[in-house]
Amino acid sequence: MKSCNVIAALVTNLIAYPLMVLWTLAIFPLCLAIWPICKFFLRWETDRTARFFVWLYGRGWVIFMFPFTRYRREGFDRLDFSRPVILVTNHLSFFDSYFMGGLPASSDLLFVVRAWPFRMFWYTLAMRLARYPDVESLDWDVTEELCKSALNRGATPLFFPEGHRSRDGRLQRFYSGAFKLATRTGVPVVPLCITGTDRMLPPGRFWLCPTRVRMRALPAVDPADFPGPLGHREMRRHIHALMAKNIESMSGSAT
Repeated sequence: MKSCNVIAALVTNLIAYPLMVLWTLAIFPLCLAIWPICKFFLRWETDRTARFFVWLYGRGWVIFMFPFTRYRREGFDRLDFSRPVILVTNHLSFFDSYFMGGLPASSDLLFVVRAWPFRMFWYTLAMRLARYPDVESLDWDVTEELCKSALNRGATPLFFPEGHRSRDGRLQRFYSGAFKLATRTGVPVVPLCITGTDRMLPPGRFWLCPTRVRMRALPAVDPADFPGPLGHREMRRHIHALMAKNIESMSGSAT
């Protein structure tokens, strides 16, 4: 990993962290002001509204971090949220989920996550209202039914199939949940590859480093191409190989 310029890092942290606090405080009254519009004019249910506000919070972060962290999106013309899809993405940093704010507002993301984000008291209420499944606390059958229900209502489940942040930037082994869901519902999987967030804020570090973040959407993978009772495993291996290849090329090329 490249070294971080001390002066650039100092300026970034002196500005970015106060902005983070202010944006976190500001989002609550903003949500209260917009909530009636979502509820009575758009006719959104509470969980759909909460997921929109989480997306808005992430989008605000992408905007605020622009002077320090440039964000480049590739292949977004492949994303069609007018039909059901399941998203899977690699996991490098705490900030990966914020950069999902770069996805279209129409995506209605249902983050399928582990238990630890629910322990962050400033996020717990929003995550509960958004009905994000906690895969560590729930049986898989319950998680799958929640995802199916969300898909039927137009939401897009998003999985971090590694289950935890990579410590070396390389793609770790995948868990099967997202791919089981795809093969059982017939919904295609769109892989997302993200790079740069591990330089921005890797696991175990608390100060931010300015960098360039790239997120690439790969073509959708149809579960019908992986038939049979173990088709989800073949699909998992196929998508892992696709993502590993793209992440390597993205990391090795200039950003």
